[in-house]
Amino acid sequence: MGENASFWESLIYAHPTCTTWKQEAEGSIYHLASILFVVGFMGGSGFFGLLYVFSLLGLGFLCSSVWAWLDVCAADIFSWNFILFAICFVQFIYVTYQVRSVSFDREFQELYSSLFQPLGISLTVYRKIVLCCDAEVVTLEKEHCYAMQGKTPIDKLSLLVSGRIRVTVDGEFLHYIFPLQFLDSPEWDSLRPTEEGIFQVTLTAETDCRYVAWRRKKLYLLFAKHRFISRLFSILIGSDIAEKLYALNDRVHVGKGFRYDIRLPNFYHVALP
Repeated sequence: MGENASFWESLIYAHPTCTTWKQEAEGSIYHLASILFVVGFMGGSGFFGLLYVFSLLGLGFLCSSVWAWLDVCAADIFSWNFILFAICFVQFIYVTYQVRSVSFDREFQELYSSLFQPLGISLTVYRKIVLCCDAEVVTLEKEHCYAMQGKTPIDKLSLLVSGRIRVTVDGEFLHYIFPLQFLDSPEWDSLRPTEEGIFQVTLTAETDCRYVAWRRKKLYLLFAKHRFISRLFSILIGSDIAEKLYALNDRVHVGKGFRYDIRLPNFYHVALP
């Protein structure tokens, strides 16, 4: 215990005390370095946030190295600051390479900006999602069918990028599917990974459409490797199904003056005038 006390006493008291303070201020290079450090530590997250942080911190350490070399003439201060500058420079180059390696086509970039970026999904995670669909956007011409009732197997999950899809059952109109909505979210949610099924509705392109499609097996393999992506799609699909239910609920009527609420299949209620 005494040895520990003597150690702390020597650490605290056995050093020269500043009896007089330097009257003149340090040079402008030192103050510039301090400003760069302050501004640099205000950077955000993500790739561009890292570029911001490493660029300003690197410049700050470079200015500190110049200050140590010209004003202080201290080799150790110069060495440490120059090493830190080199580390920031290498990190900046590495992040820049990552940003360039995750560039996407225009449609995928717009899809990221509209749907995934507002949810806080990073470009690296989004890149895994894009690679799972082979980075391909499929075209569906006007009046061509994406799926036919009782014929088309449920073997993929698709997201509409542009255009409008008409959903019918036995020739009766149900609702539309608009951009950034899944084409087959109810079918996807109704089946387990090992089950197979057939569409019970017909999906027809009312305009020229573009969509992204993920194959079931390939997407489930991605979910198994990345639980975060699995939870993300679960939330997106659940929200999409809820929107379709509300849209369908406003159009399904049973009898005159009565409306059938699909969220409560055992109850009827009188439609309000």
